[in-house]
Amino acid sequence: MAELAEREPKISLALYQLFKWSVVSPLLHTCFRAKIYGAENVPKRGALIVVSNHASDFDPPILSNCVGRPVAFMAKEELFKVPVLKTLIKLYGAYPVKRGTGDRSAIRAAVESLENGWATGVFLQGTRTPDGKITDPKLGAALIAAKTHAPLLPVSLWGTDQILPKGSKLPRLAAVTVRIGEIIPPPDPKSDRTELQAITDRCAKAINDLHSLGR
Repeated sequence: MAELAEREPKISLALYQLFKWSVVSPLLHTCFRAKIYGAENVPKRGALIVVSNHASDFDPPILSNCVGRPVAFMAKEELFKVPVLKTLIKLYGAYPVKRGTGDRSAIRAAVESLENGWATGVFLQGTRTPDGKITDPKLGAALIAAKTHAPLLPVSLWGTDQILPKGSKLPRLAAVTVRIGEIIPPPDPKSDRTELQAITDRCAKAINDLHSLGR
């Protein structure tokens, strides 16, 4: 395994701060009346896997804003073929994943992101759920943690499912609460599937317990 960088590139950090304070944070606190708990649990430097539930396309910028450091997320490969957009999303930490290539491609891309100093986001169920609860967590985050020895940070996003519910054409002024849990140490690099499942279940329980606290 390559040595992990301490921080994301400086230009990406600068752009993150610009976008956070000029766009995301004002919208989050005015339109979505955001409450954020547990921000003190976020390591400010070093490799970090941010695991969360997922109910909305708005989740990535909200999550990155609330943990106080840039969070890299996977994006479909087609977006990286658009010249200007390709440059922008790379600077914001997005990494390409090919459709239909399965989890291996996503895991390799996430590991590379961590090696480059990013906090890397993984939606634990791998897809959106209607109510934001995790019912079928995947092993990807635990496997990435085992490969990189990066700790896992559970985060609950509550209320984002109401921003653009099914059938709505425009975003709604929903109330959003973000709860950041305590660090979960990574599994041993030699962990078998049973051990990876145990870490995955621990992450899912932490997120669902935080989500059940509601507003």
